[in-house]
Amino acid sequence: MHTILQPEGWANPVGYANGIAARGTLVFVGGQVGWNRDCKFETDDLVGQVRQALQNVVDVLAEAGAGPQHLTSMTWYFTDKAAYLANLKPIGDVYRELMGRHYPAMAAVEVTALIEDRAKVEIQAIAVIPD
Repeated sequence: MHTILQPEGWANPVGYANGIAARGTLVFVGGQVGWNRDCKFETDDLVGQVRQALQNVVDVLAEAGAGPQHLTSMTWYFTDKAAYLANLKPIGDVYRELMGRHYPAMAAVEVTALIEDRAKVEIQAIAVIPD
């Protein structure tokens, strides 16, 4: 399916992979914020928005016949680094609940703002469905 790329001698990453090699159908998931299918925010809580954004990623993947296990890369954009760091455990819990223990290559970036004013997080993802 996918091959995790872990250079010899490197410390094992926690909650992400340094790299993934995969072959198959590419699925690109546009940036998902923490709003529902009606484009309405149900919470201003960071962890709640992460939960919804991840659910949105799962829903888009399902449209391609894919699931979280097919993810190869994710980029997370946060508006508040301190809030992200203060919520690592509950964010990790939500991640494992929705995505399982599959950890693609990931990056997290603090941004000054997102296009949707109430959004605290936006997640973009790439998946590969094996041939």
